[in-house]
Amino acid sequence: MGRRLEVGKRVVRGPGRKSRKQRGAETEIPPELLAVEGSDPTRLKSRQRKRALKRKRSAGKVEGETAAEKGFSDDNKLWLFPASKRTMGAERGETGGEGEGEGGKGSLLPPSSDSDSDLPLDDFGGSSESEVEGLPPTEQTATSVRRKQNTAQDRGEGETEEEGETEVEPTINIGGPNMPEDIEQQGQGDGDLRQVHSRIQETVAILSDFGKRREQGRDRQEYLAALRHDLCTYYSYNAYLMGCLMDVYPLTQLIEFLEANEIQRPVTIRTNTLKTRRRDLAQALINRGVNLDPLGKWSKTGLVIFDSAVPVGATPEYLAGHYILQGASSLLPVISLSPQEGEKILDMCCAPGGKTTYCAQLMKNTGVIVANDSNSDRLRSVVGNLHRLGVTNAIVSSYKGQDFPRVMGGFDRVLLDAPCSGTGVISKDPGVKTNKEDLTIKKCAQLQKQLLLAAIDSVDSKSATGGYIVYSTCSVMVEENEWVVDYALKKRHVKLVPTGLEFGNDGFTRFRDRRFHPSLSLSRRFSPHAHNMDGFFVAKLRKLPGPGSAKGQGVEGPAAGSKVAAAVAAEK
Repeated sequence: MGRRLEVGKRVVRGPGRKSRKQRGAETEIPPELLAVEGSDPTRLKSRQRKRALKRKRSAGKVEGETAAEKGFSDDNKLWLFPASKRTMGAERGETGGEGEGEGGKGSLLPPSSDSDSDLPLDDFGGSSESEVEGLPPTEQTATSVRRKQNTAQDRGEGETEEEGETEVEPTINIGGPNMPEDIEQQGQGDGDLRQVHSRIQETVAILSDFGKRREQGRDRQEYLAALRHDLCTYYSYNAYLMGCLMDVYPLTQLIEFLEANEIQRPVTIRTNTLKTRRRDLAQALINRGVNLDPLGKWSKTGLVIFDSAVPVGATPEYLAGHYILQGASSLLPVISLSPQEGEKILDMCCAPGGKTTYCAQLMKNTGVIVANDSNSDRLRSVVGNLHRLGVTNAIVSSYKGQDFPRVMGGFDRVLLDAPCSGTGVISKDPGVKTNKEDLTIKKCAQLQKQLLLAAIDSVDSKSATGGYIVYSTCSVMVEENEWVVDYALKKRHVKLVPTGLEFGNDGFTRFRDRRFHPSLSLSRRFSPHAHNMDGFFVAKLRKLPGPGSAKGQGVEGPAAGSKVAAAVAAEK
């Protein structure tokens, strides 16, 4: 029933499919591998053959290699080696790379035959350098590195005692300096900052009691210059801005101001009373995992958020327009303006619309609010906030503030939150520390003076309920605050009135060698270290009927008065 199995007889089979594809490979075995004593060449593995070839070449038993085996025929073959390959060879101390001597650095002679032992070999022991030549330079380097790593691994597996030396695998630095050097440099930097901080404390202590603690032969200006340099180094300010801050704040308050700018201000929101009440909004947010408290006694709509389990700017209440994210300092100008129902209000620089919607909220969507901004791109956020919060009494326009009296006038109240240098919001924009110079402050001050005069010209001095202008900036520089208001007092027939804010520091009436109008003490300054809000300045002016009160005339007070007097004399 079939053929009988003969166990002792083995059937000879032909070569397999893989062997037929690799026919002729047995002729590529180098003849020196066949002369290895005490081993059968046909049973050696590829790595064993390479190790055997390495040992024989290192012992000097293999001779007679020609330039054709290396794959190079050029006389200047040193430049055909990849740069990374020569560098790694020099790190291992090889004589055939860029080292001194024959074929080394500074020599045009070809490398000696001793360096051939480091050439990559294929699976049959031959040199595969010709295959690497056709690759791009980057791939040649990568291929050489991989093959050298494999060679080092093979040497570790073989008998290293026969080689007589230990080869170190080359390290490739792709991320910068070594970690120990980085750590050492970082430690030195921290030590320098600690020393700078200790010098700052010592200098402030000396300047606080200069008569007793100063060194002989050193005046106060030397200590102030050293302190300014240390403060610029420690807090990363430029010398100009640090000098201005040292003029504005006393030394003890200056350190507190600089430290407060390194801390983010708390997140605050304003309740939209057009849609909800603050009590209901607070309860809804608490149910969503928001930890909050009322902002303060001075605000009836503000809430301060300490932490939240949900994104505050993506809750259903936010999307429904029940509140808006707004800084605490941004509420102050609107509270000082105090718009009344049925009035005609102008917000000259309205973007992104927080103050405009707050005015509409206080006016209960009555009267008219003209929301103007010279940048038409920023008006998109204004329109979005007006729609989301349900404001229906606002008109959006895009005119230059300087030209607005020619477009429209007769407003009861004008709110001017002027563009400024932003030195009061350094915690939000750390770039202010280094990108503000004297020319930048002067340009901002010039623009602010023009806008304030235009805002005064846009107000109706005969308004029964209004005639007020509120000027505010998010800057702490005197050149952008008291200096600008003092300029308006000289150029227009206006006066300063109380802001209606129960807290804040009085404005400056004297600064260095300048003397401002005494009524500037009615303005208010807010600082991050004293009030835990962004640096802010608020001043409230009232336009008086009389000279220079005509809408959009732009005539200075004294000149207008002389013209009126001349006209009256002519009539008589």
